[in-house]
Amino acid sequence: MKTISHHKINQEQLKAFSLLPAGKPVVMMNLLKFKDTVAETGLSGAESYKEYMKAAMPYFQKANAEILYMGKPQRILIGPEDEALWDKILLVKYNSTADFLWMIKAEGYPTHFRDQSLQDSRLIQCD
Repeated sequence: MKTISHHKINQEQLKAFSLLPAGKPVVMMNLLKFKDTVAETGLSGAESYKEYMKAAMPYFQKANAEILYMGKPQRILIGPEDEALWDKILLVKYNSTADFLWMIKAEGYPTHFRDQSLQDSRLIQCD
């Protein structure tokens, strides 16, 4: 069975997200599974993601984003014991949906670094 990898934004969901009130605060939960090695650079996926974060930080700042948490999950207390954990969890708060939309559409935003780092991911809007 082929494993499906997710690291591109679902355009239908993005359209629905963009219809939310522009001033509504939002927290985005990122679940991240890194590649072992990034073919383009020879770096590990985790190292490459650090480069993405460095390149993305000016965009986070311009979007008034606040990193609430970034860390590695340790164990599952409720749920299947054999379920694989994500490599990192990142929670980012935006003052508005408009700030998030501006950031991901901004010229030069380093999506390619994020994409090349990840084997799989989820980006989940939270209120």
